[in-house]
Amino acid sequence: MATLVVQTSFLGDVVLTTPLIAELAKRSQVDVLTTLPGAQVLANNPAIRNTLVYEKRGGDKGISGFVRMAKRLRNPGRISELSNGGYDAAYLAQGSLRSAMLAVAAGVRQRIGFETSAGRAFYTQRVRYNAERHHAERLWQLSMSDCADPPRPEQVQPHLYPGDDERRAVDRLLSDHGLSNPFVALAPGSAWGTKRWPFFPELAALLQDRFPVVVIGGNGDVATGETIVSQLPPGRSLNAAGKLSFLGSAEMIGRAAALVANDSAAQHLASAMGTTTITVYGPTVPEFGFGPLAPGSGVAGVTGLACRPCHKHGPARCPLGHWRCMRELSSHQVHQILTNTIP
Repeated sequence: MATLVVQTSFLGDVVLTTPLIAELAKRSQVDVLTTLPGAQVLANNPAIRNTLVYEKRGGDKGISGFVRMAKRLRNPGRISELSNGGYDAAYLAQGSLRSAMLAVAAGVRQRIGFETSAGRAFYTQRVRYNAERHHAERLWQLSMSDCADPPRPEQVQPHLYPGDDERRAVDRLLSDHGLSNPFVALAPGSAWGTKRWPFFPELAALLQDRFPVVVIGGNGDVATGETIVSQLPPGRSLNAAGKLSFLGSAEMIGRAAALVANDSAAQHLASAMGTTTITVYGPTVPEFGFGPLAPGSGVAGVTGLACRPCHKHGPARCPLGHWRCMRELSSHQVHQILTNTIP
């Protein structure tokens, strides 16, 4: 028998679930149910036996996909020759009603999740959601009883495992652009528009005399990356947006002297790679439990705004129309925080 971890939420949440996975792996074999991007970022993780892809908005959408996945989870022996029977327990790190019902349909008798989750009615054990703690610690706590000691920092440190392919891809990009360590990585993207700080180009210009700049991001960040690097001298910048896998981006971030990022998945990649991070916060705040965890990290944000924070994730548009939480945070302010952080 084995343990199942269900985490089909945002990529950053998947990264922050790795401490929970590592803790559970000390006791039994662990399979993880996640999305395709989640499976890609969890590749090579030694604590995971099998990674199962559940494309809840793609090929597994709807009732037919739900039933198909439930049948698959009932007989994980078809997934791996190391498996026999079903799962002893499911840890619902993604607390939706669908995830809980999937665990029930799969015949998992023990179902553990937060007392605040939408699927809590289907849990056999409900764990207190401590809003004052970092989310990596909250998730880790799912594996513990309420009487357990608080975790040590290393127990809630996320970990990712780039492989040889990722290292070669990063080596090639840096070599092709004549760059070497140290450099500063910039991650200007975010899934939420109001969380995208607009002054990354100005920050890059302030950095150019001391550090080369590498832009990290997905396909949607390519144009922003080009805007950033176009103003920098040859041999002092690289737009790696859209050129690396998730683990490749983690490998690149892991080689940086520091990362400056929005409140996005990039900061969690940096936490997993131990890279000092300055996270820019606008409509959200680090007190929500999603701040950087790498040593020496810091945050930047406009203080004294009565309207901040205004949203758990970040609204599509500023509710008041002024977006002061981002517009009033200057590149010089962030540059000063970064300068004080990097030796």
